[in-house]
Amino acid sequence: MARRIITAIDVGSSKITTLITSVEDGKCPTVIGVCAHPSKGIKKGVVVNIDDATSAILESVTAAERMAGVTVSDVYVSINGEQVTSLNNKGVVAVAGSEITIDDTYRAIENARTLSLPDNLNPIHIIPREFVVDSQGGIKYPIGMSGGRLEVETHIITAPNSYWQNIKKCVEQVGATVYDVIFSAWASSLAVLTDTEKELGVTLLDIGSGTTGIAIFQEGSIVYSGCIPLGGSSITSDIAIGLQVSLEEAEKIKVNMNKLFDSKYDGSKPKEIKNIPTILRKAEPEKPKKKKEEELDLNAIGIDKVVSKNMLEKIVGARCEEIFQMAKENISKAGYDIAMPAGVVLTGGTSLLRDITKFTQSLVGVAARVGYPSGLTGMTEEISDPSYSCVQGLIKHAMDDEGEISTTGEKGKVDVRNFFGKIGEWFKSLLP
Repeated sequence: MARRIITAIDVGSSKITTLITSVEDGKCPTVIGVCAHPSKGIKKGVVVNIDDATSAILESVTAAERMAGVTVSDVYVSINGEQVTSLNNKGVVAVAGSEITIDDTYRAIENARTLSLPDNLNPIHIIPREFVVDSQGGIKYPIGMSGGRLEVETHIITAPNSYWQNIKKCVEQVGATVYDVIFSAWASSLAVLTDTEKELGVTLLDIGSGTTGIAIFQEGSIVYSGCIPLGGSSITSDIAIGLQVSLEEAEKIKVNMNKLFDSKYDGSKPKEIKNIPTILRKAEPEKPKKKKEEELDLNAIGIDKVVSKNMLEKIVGARCEEIFQMAKENISKAGYDIAMPAGVVLTGGTSLLRDITKFTQSLVGVAARVGYPSGLTGMTEEISDPSYSCVQGLIKHAMDDEGEISTTGEKGKVDVRNFFGKIGEWFKSLLP
């Protein structure tokens, strides 16, 4: 049975994660190598220092290769950043024969990508949403149908050339080839969202360290993609400033909030024992008790400090509210609503914050859950939490491509590797 290796690299602001999987026909990908290395040279999802980023990627890839016992060649890489945007566009062609063929669908999708974009932007995803045959819409699989006019509704995700060119340069310096770049929120959606949620309508918020990726689905298809330059690192900075601790201590406080809030420390000091006769103590007038503000003893996580629980809650809540409000504004500008029928799914490392789903529900007004990645086998213990949704999604993207056409390094050129061989399969995968 044929065995192939698929490698994904999630280039994040806090960590670079390399995931190597072994894939056999008809089976789920098996994780054989993984490494999450602290990120360098990446800020808010964008490469800001080529040398530092290359060094971090090299460390991550080398460790994963050592674990897997293989050398990677082609890789799938995530892309992120504030200027990643999206639009929906239509492609129309006349059907060449009496029945719609694979070639007709390809020409329609190619026609949809002929749109006017600024010179600095390049389409990184062209995702078919639905087909229309002679004004009959809602068609997911048009091949073999009769008709004279074929239309396709597509979702196009764009990113500045510099974003993916710099990532490509870093990866190539490591000795690998970038097979495809994938928007992180789109990748995460493949790993955490259910088909039912996509069909009903759902908002995905991939809250990472430096950015929050957004993806909205309606009737089974993606309709909006975007990114805002706020994430978990902003919360860490706020905690450091508000509680007057170092950034390292602030990060430790953030990730251990559950432990701190569940501790029994009430802020009171040990009572001083005085050798006073009982009769005298009874004669002393009782002082009115002041309601003590609940405090958190940070010694539980190795920090010699006591802080106000209320202040920590306010600091974290204020920044979370700003993230949600900014996401809501971006979505509203595009004509959509963050409050979708199936609710909001949170993923990414920051989605592990204490009570973030309750906070989301109160702010947005719909149900919210934390999305955990699934679909891989093997050594998945290390990559089972939401901070690894993107890298798992990259592997799933590599497996089926979800029917999209990916672009290569040359602007305007479409990568049709295996496209005609896969198109029938991925059209069927779009069926509900």
